[in-house]
Order: sequence, then C-alpha cells, then structure tokens
Amino acid sequence: MNIPDFSDSELWLIRQTLEERYGEPREIELADAEVRTDPEKRELTQCPVVVWQDADSDATFVVFKLGEQGYRAQFYYRGYQQYGPADGNFDDLAECVIAILQMQVDHETRRKASE
Repeated sequence: MNIPDFSDSELWLIRQTLEERYGEPREIELADAEVRTDPEKRELTQCPVVVWQDADSDATFVVFKLGEQGYRAQFYYRGYQQYGPADGNFDDLAECVIAILQMQVDHETRRKASE
C-alpha cells in the first residue's frame, strides 16, 4: 500500500489549526512511521506523519496519514504514556487534529486537578 505524503493543503490546515490553538505558529516536522493501518492484521504499513511539540506540557503530537482521506493521531509524554482517541481513525484531518488537541487539554486538566 503506497500512501501519499501530506499535501500542501493538508499541511496548511494543520499549521492554521495549531496557530489558532497556541496563538502563534508552531514548527511541525515531517517523518515516516510504520503502523498497523488495520488493527485486525499484524502487517505494518509505512505512512507519512506530522509531528509537533507542546513545550508547555512537554507533550509530543503525531498525526498519521493512513490513506487518501484517513488519519489517526496520538500524543505522548514518554514512550509508555501514549494517548489517542478511542474512536481511532478519522476521515477528516481537521477533526483529527482538533480531537487530539482537545484530548490533551482534557488530560492536562484532569492531571492538574488530581495533584
């Protein structure tokens, strides 16, 4: 399965969403990762990813492109502290990015309330 790289319009959408969230531009990095695109199969597929960091919370965010209109996201603090939406995959990139940003804010709010 050959998954296309993020398009210029997809990267623009991510950058704009992050700028709205943080109030300033955020640096994003492009990479590739091997992931299971089908959780029922053990096969790994190489796919493009966008990565950025939130220095305030020390979280790293990753958006995986799983196909023409397929995305998955997660954030993590350390390798063993990984979080992602329960519903998993998205067919809308904006929804995917907003969902993972909101999930991380909710996680931080709960974490601070329990301290």
